[in-house]
Amino acid sequence: MYLQKLRDEKPLIHCITNIVVANFQANGLLALGASPVMADAVEEAADMAAVSSAVVLNIGTLKAVSVEAMCLAGERAAANGIPIILDPVGAGATSFRKAAVLSILEKVPVSLIRCNAGELAAIAGIDWQAKGVDAGDGEADLEQLALEVATRYSCLVAVTGVEDLVTDGKRVVRIAGGHSLMTRVTGVGCLLSAVVAAFVAVADDHKLEAAENALAIYKRAGEQAAALSTGPGDFAVNLLNALYAITEEDLL
Repeated sequence: MYLQKLRDEKPLIHCITNIVVANFQANGLLALGASPVMADAVEEAADMAAVSSAVVLNIGTLKAVSVEAMCLAGERAAANGIPIILDPVGAGATSFRKAAVLSILEKVPVSLIRCNAGELAAIAGIDWQAKGVDAGDGEADLEQLALEVATRYSCLVAVTGVEDLVTDGKRVVRIAGGHSLMTRVTGVGCLLSAVVAAFVAVADDHKLEAAENALAIYKRAGEQAAALSTGPGDFAVNLLNALYAITEEDLL
């Protein structure tokens, strides 16, 4: 339902993202049917956000000026009723990253946080053995943490991994599927945040359902891409092709 609406409406997704994944993220959005724009200059971030369908804030390669641009874009998007997706890449890796994420969450009413387990734990203030920007290991109850963070910031929280979950602070939906090759190509998670943003952009008041649909579509695309791949190199290309060709019927 949301996939066809996305392809009909071609939402403009404003990504303030990291230098490692910008090209892959933009191509992934184009393949899916959305329209990307990568505008991170302080001088135009707010203006670009105002004319976008959704805004993605990704802290993968962080600078102080990036945080300023993200806050400006987020504040303008919020003022215009435009959904904001936060991707707190490696939030627990350094004190700078964690402080930046908490500052954004304080200043910007985000619509959805798309994170892995380690990033969720960092936001929640729970001890976790994260490994750089990877999820790492810990013993916390991720569902409970997701519920608490969603309630604290009045937003959706999508925690992705072997099994994804998304919650609005009350309901919890779990999504199985995907493939291990999705962890062997940089930018797959970052692209997912942009894909979720594109689905949420066309969802009106049904953002939880749209996020669930986005996660399910993405896992299925990963499975389809992996079936055609010999390794990470051709998987990246095959994932773009799968996003281009996938339909709602593929979920059945």
